Amino acid sequence: MTRGHALSLPNLLTYGRCVAVPLVAACLFWSDILEGGVWLRWVAVVIYVVAAVTDFFDGYLARAWQQQSAIGRMLDPIADKLLVSASLLMLASDGTIRGWSLWAALVILCREILVSGLREFLAELRVSVPVTRLAKWKTTAQLVAVGVLLAGPAADLLVPGITLFGIGLLWIAALLTLYTGWDYFRAGARHLIGDDA
Repeated sequence: MTRGHALSLPNLLTYGRCVAVPLVAACLFWSDILEGGVWLRWVAVVIYVVAAVTDFFDGYLARAWQQQSAIGRMLDPIADKLLVSASLLMLASDGTIRGWSLWAALVILCREILVSGLREFLAELRVSVPVTRLAKWKTTAQLVAVGVLLAGPAADLLVPGITLFGIGLLWIAALLTLYTGWDYFRAGARHLIGDDA
């Protein structure tokens, strides 16, 4: 991989998404723990939305400009998982996600870890597990649900019920997560069983 690829625009967008993770977490921490004000939720939403939009453009531009690289392929899914996971943890911490809805967040987090481990194992066997259309819908549902919940209490002041709407989206994302996680596991199961035989 050349230095040019490492510093290409698609990779810079991916790096930016990684940088957005602590920024979003810091906004929520400052808003809730340090009582910095509900306006910080909107700052978190703006950073999150910009980061989520780069998720589409980094891959699209890398393919269009033929600037695909090893570091980009590695960091792109990691950046997505970090952004969603850190946001879910902070939302659980400040009580936006609570009660039974914590199970939806837990399903999403566990699935991400399971699929990442499975992909790493299959990569050692040089087995590729393609991303399905439903998995892309799952990612979209997760990103939208988390974005709505980030606005949560701040948005409720303008339009009551936004947090409840976000919780509903989170459950939809969790159901899609369960299905796609099973789909990935089923696709890799024959390699797991074959390795033990």
